[in-house]
This record gives sequence, C-alpha cells and structure tokens, in this order.
Amino acid sequence: MFCQLLLPATAQQILTLESALDIARNNSPDIRRSLLNLERSEQSLLAQNAALKSNFALSVTPMSYDQRRQYDVYNSQWFTSKTTQPMGTFTVTQPFLPTDATISLVNRFYWQNSYVERLNGSVTNKAFYNNLSLSIAQPLFTYNRTKLQIKELELVLENAQLNYAMQKLNNEKQVTQFFYDVYLAQMNLTISQDEFKNTQKSYEITQNKVTAGIAAKEELYQAELNFATAKSSLQNAQVSLDNLKDQFKQYIGMDIMEEITVMTDVALNPVAVDVKKAIEFGLTSRMELRQREIDIETSQFDMIRTKSLNEFRGDVNLSLGISGDNEKLLDVYDNPTNNPRVSISFNLPLYDWGEKKARIKAQEAVIETQKLSQTEEKKQITLDIRRIYRSLQNLVNQIDIAAQSEKNAQLTYEINLERYANGDLTSMDMNLFQNQLSQKKMAYAQALIDYKIELLNLKIQSLFDFEKNEAIIPVNIIQKKK
Repeated sequence: MFCQLLLPATAQQILTLESALDIARNNSPDIRRSLLNLERSEQSLLAQNAALKSNFALSVTPMSYDQRRQYDVYNSQWFTSKTTQPMGTFTVTQPFLPTDATISLVNRFYWQNSYVERLNGSVTNKAFYNNLSLSIAQPLFTYNRTKLQIKELELVLENAQLNYAMQKLNNEKQVTQFFYDVYLAQMNLTISQDEFKNTQKSYEITQNKVTAGIAAKEELYQAELNFATAKSSLQNAQVSLDNLKDQFKQYIGMDIMEEITVMTDVALNPVAVDVKKAIEFGLTSRMELRQREIDIETSQFDMIRTKSLNEFRGDVNLSLGISGDNEKLLDVYDNPTNNPRVSISFNLPLYDWGEKKARIKAQEAVIETQKLSQTEEKKQITLDIRRIYRSLQNLVNQIDIAAQSEKNAQLTYEINLERYANGDLTSMDMNLFQNQLSQKKMAYAQALIDYKIELLNLKIQSLFDFEKNEAIIPVNIIQKKK
C-alpha cells in the first residue's frame, strides 16, 4: 500500500537492492568495459584458431608494362626491351600445428609479350607460362611458436573471464555500498525532518512562554538559533541525499534525471559463520589465485622466448614444382620442366658476451616474484577472511549496544521534552537531547548496514554465501555475452 501511494504522488522509481543490482549488471559502465575486454579476448582466440586452417589467396595483375634500355655485356651492345605481362598467382597456405611447419601450394600463371630490339634485328616472343609448386618450410631445434601463441591467447581469455567474474562481484559490492549510502542519507533526511519539527515545536513553546512572561527573552534567542540550525541541517541533508543519488544512478547506469528512492529492510538477521570453512573455500575458489597461476605460466612462456635468443636453429625448405610455357594455352605443359628445390640452413651463435645468460637470470627473478605474489595472495586471503569474521562478531555486539542506546535516547528525549514543556529545562538543554537522539538513530542504522556490508565482504572473499549456505562457483558467475 505504501509503494502504491508513494509512486503516483512523487513520480519516483522505487529501487530495492535486488533491482539496483539487476540494473547495474546490464548498464554499469564497469561491467560493460569488462565484457568488451572479454569479447576482445574471445575474438582474438577465434582469429588465431581460424589462422590454423587453410588460407586461400589470389593475386591478380591485369596489366604490367615495362620498357627499358639495357646494356648486353656478352654481346657488347645496347638493346631496348618492351614487355607486357598480365599475371595471376593462386596460393594455398596450410600451417601444420604439431611441428610448426608451413605447407604451401602455389600456382603462378602469366602471359608474356616480349619485344627486344638489337642492332642486328629485333626479336618478339609471345607465350603462356605456368608454374605449379608444393613447398614445405620446417623450423628445427626451436620451440613451437604457434602452439605457444595459442596457449597464451587461451590464458588471456581465461584471465578476461576471471576479470569479468571478479568485476561482477566487485560491482555487487559497490552497488550495495552506494545503495546503503543513499538509504542512510534518506534516513538522515527523515531524522532531520523530525528534528526540525521538534525544534519548531520547542521554538513555539518558548515563544509562548516569553509572551506569557514566564521565561526570559534570552530563551527565545536560543530557541531561534536552534530553529535556524535545524533548518540548515535539513537543507544540508537534502543536498547530500541528492548528490548521493546522482552518484548512485551514474554507477549503475541509470538516467541521471530520473527520480528514485530506495527501500530495504536492515533488520538484524545474524548469520552463523564457520571461519575454517570460509578460509577453505577462499583458498580453493578465489579467482585471484588462478590469476597468479596464469601470471606464472605467462612468465614461463617469456622464459622460453628468452632462452631462444641467439639459439642454435635450423630451417629446412623443400619445394617440388613443375613449369611449362607455350604459345598456346592448352599446350603449356607439352614440354614441362621439373623445379625441385631443397635448402637446409643453420643459425650458429658464437659469442654474445653473456647477454643470453643475464636475460635468463632476469626472467628467473620475474618467475620467482610471481610465485612469491601467489604465496602472499594466499596469506592475504586468509588474513582478510579472519578479519571480516572478527568484525562480524564484534558488529553483532555493537548492534545490540546501538539498539539499546537508541531506545534510551528516545526515552530520555521524551522525559526531558515534558520537563522542557513544564519550564524545568532551557532550550539549549533540549537541543542537546534532540541531537543525542538523532545521533543514536543514525549510529544504530549505520551498525546494521556495516554488518550487511561485512557479510557481503565475506561472501566475496570466501566465494561462499553463508546466508544461503551455498558456494559461489566462478564458472557460474561467468556469463558470456550471447
């Protein structure tokens, strides 16, 4: 009934924490950036896998004309040549992943019209030419660069998936924090409104007393000051609430101009937490630990590249081909010529003044640093979970104390309000009791919210939801864009 009455009256969208999280998952700039990074990594891996398939290419030169003046050393004379040569080359390239070899099938076809003018006459030649060859290029005594590149792209994709999952958890934490900040600001505004009404009532009582001559005029001056202060506090609370709402709407991706109000239940529902279970799940499920493993694997790949500097390496190139030429296209292979070609080459490093050895040691230091980071990450996870657990236990006690303090402050205010009405207290004293009540109300609300935030922190740190008593599996968090 409250929601139905409030919405038409204020034209505001009422947000619960769950609805705010849903909006943020779809519209948050941070989530969208993380999703775009994930998509980029996916497409990069798809492109690399596609590159492992046969690549077909056709190069066509419809017209090529060349005229030049040259000197024939053998005949000791100058001659002029004119050549017209349209051509086309069809190529099929197939990478061979197991050995990092490249297999190529190339067919080169052209028609040539050649005219040579010499002192003793001119020569004209018109003929079709075709060359078909199959070649293999195989590197030796080195690492498989294609396999390494694919593995790196797979790790980059996995890291992007982990970042996306972690960003979703972090987004949940930030949205929750913003949501409760707005909720506290709304509560502070409500308390300020109550304080303003109470101060206004006190001012009217003081004014009546001074008019009746049963209170000093100085009391009225103090009551006026209290009234002005309460009015200023109310305005400040409204400004603070509006600013927090704008920040909240910006973070979750809502229209800044849209009016909202938040609603939630912050009543205390203590949750039983098993700290050993939380640490166990944290150390086995936290995505940061897998990221540290990825860092170590990436460093190992860099070590492979480092060791390949100035390496002993060989290359084998084998080509088998057949070519032919003839003035008639259909007779181009009447008198074919075989074109076999084999080459073996080696790269023999001699002396590099210790460059390779120094670079290897430097990379070993990088790997040890990554391993140290992984070890420290595990320690930090354990420390964070233990800290949050102790904080939760302490907050339960603080909430009980804050609740009792608010109750006592409310009773104290009501008792002293009656005393003030009877003339036993000054307006300054009454203002102190009013401020005390407002502070206790805010302290109680803050303690309740702190407990919920810490419970969410425990969920993020351990990847276990103790409220629902279920584990948060990273694979289920990763929702790829359809």
